[in-house]
Amino acid sequence: MSELRIISTGDAARPVPKKHSRDPDRLAAALMLVGVAIAMVWANSPWAATYEEFWALPIGMSVGGFDVSFTMHAVVNEGLMTLFFFLVGLEVKRELTIGELTDRSRALLPIGAAVAGLIVPALVFVLFNLGGAEADAWGVVISTDTAFLLGALAIIAPKYPSRLRIFLLTLAVVDDIGALLVIGLFYNNGLAAVPLLVAIVLMGLLALVRFLPAGRGLSYTLLGAGLWIAVLLAGIHPTLAGVAVALLIPVFPPRRTDVERAAELTRAFRESPNPAYAAAVTRSLRDSLSINERVDAAWRPYISFGVLPIFALANAGVHLDPETIRDAVTSPVAWGIVVGLVVGKFVGITGATALLRALGRGQLAPGLGLNRVAGGAALSGIGFTISLFLVPIAIDDPHTQNIARVAVLTASVLAFLIGWAVLVVGDRIRPPRPVGAKLMRPFDPERDHFRGDIAARFEIVEYGDFECPFCSRATGSVDTVLEYFGDEVRWVWRHFPLDVPHPHAQEAAQAAEAAGLQGRFFEMAVTLFANQDRLEASDLCMYAARLGLDPERFMEDFQSPRVIRRITDDRLDAELMDLSGTPTFFVNGKRHIGPYDSASLIRALEASRAH
Repeated sequence: MSELRIISTGDAARPVPKKHSRDPDRLAAALMLVGVAIAMVWANSPWAATYEEFWALPIGMSVGGFDVSFTMHAVVNEGLMTLFFFLVGLEVKRELTIGELTDRSRALLPIGAAVAGLIVPALVFVLFNLGGAEADAWGVVISTDTAFLLGALAIIAPKYPSRLRIFLLTLAVVDDIGALLVIGLFYNNGLAAVPLLVAIVLMGLLALVRFLPAGRGLSYTLLGAGLWIAVLLAGIHPTLAGVAVALLIPVFPPRRTDVERAAELTRAFRESPNPAYAAAVTRSLRDSLSINERVDAAWRPYISFGVLPIFALANAGVHLDPETIRDAVTSPVAWGIVVGLVVGKFVGITGATALLRALGRGQLAPGLGLNRVAGGAALSGIGFTISLFLVPIAIDDPHTQNIARVAVLTASVLAFLIGWAVLVVGDRIRPPRPVGAKLMRPFDPERDHFRGDIAARFEIVEYGDFECPFCSRATGSVDTVLEYFGDEVRWVWRHFPLDVPHPHAQEAAQAAEAAGLQGRFFEMAVTLFANQDRLEASDLCMYAARLGLDPERFMEDFQSPRVIRRITDDRLDAELMDLSGTPTFFVNGKRHIGPYDSASLIRALEASRAH
């Protein structure tokens, strides 16, 4: 008798809200492309001379006997790009502290792939330029442009891209760390001792700002500006001051006391609206999130839609005369850049991923195959921003700089086309599974929450939501099925919180997982279903206390990256199977369409006995 697994979708299932995270990625990439296009047209128009003249315009300031001046190009590359690197630093700090890079086993594959993606392109460039005057310019080929990478992925729009996007984001963070270290260690102008000492003192003061009772934002701004000047005078590229400030800004998950305080003030404002309560609510909401996350959310649109397009406009204006094109075709610098970015990134990332998997050092997330990784690796050859940023730093000769810019732009176009081909052709050769017809991830007794015998012949997997009334009713159906079949059936619960119709479902799932880490998952689940109209943070804490859970450990686990990732994994499974509502049942791996009352589920399982 063969095993059968059934999946059912309730007739009253609600639609799943789609997140439009691709739209900002597309818009950011589109604006950068507009900047590139304008720069190219301007630099090759009858008014080409004005392009260089404009970016060479001096901007100065004089205070008493102190004079300082920068060109427009320096304002962009050393001033505005400090904000870009500041944002990169915020992301790096967040991932290292509460994100993907906190879990070594989970991050091992993208970390290893990123390191190989840094080393292999550099080696390829050096091989092409061995003994040449520009051999030290290998830094131009090491870094991936995260904005263009995600924009390209959004434009190609392969089916179910979330797992690949998370893999590439983790890889990009490590890639950014490597690029920042390279800039700081290998591309400085020699270190001046006194300004460097001042910079170290300022960094110490920045680390202490978090302890100030007020004025932290202003303090970070003033000390950050001082650090930028000190780093510039020390001979280090000043954009790294942005990274240093970001790494010294604390990041933490929302704290229970802050969230509860915000809820109390919100209730008070609702009962008695007045300016004092409004100001208090605003402050409490602000303080419940770390400065890292607040600044990132506030500044990211300006960086993505403003600074980066301006950077593209200032750096992509390559004069494509016959001499430059001819020299680029025969230049070892150009070939080193193109082959390093296009081939080196692809071979390094794909090869390292395959090798680590073969050695048993890591596993790809369910639904993410090596063909998808290869497509992402090809797209990683888009090295636009940091590559163009490093060209004038790593290469002295203006004509060679022009050749290098041509090579970077060429490599970026080739990387996009190859990535598109690998993803599209790969999906045709190995198409995604039929959507929703089969359970994507099999039962894992070490991971899954289940009731029944671990070795049962039959299995019901439910994707549900603790705030969904239909899931609550379905629990009674499951109880009846378990009672009817006894040890022959196993029931497995997986999370599928629907955020828009059920705004408390995510936190309820976190509460269940936090209780599960103290051995009380199903007790908390029963409590949540019985109190679906009372799922505020304070309610969840009260339920944990009633169950006798350690309150401090409960809140620590409730907001831990481990718990968040667990729920996110179940969400991504649901996306891959294109589930549209809750509850959705899988019995022995096949989707059950129709009623999910106990009689229907029992009939389905009885029918499987004949197979």
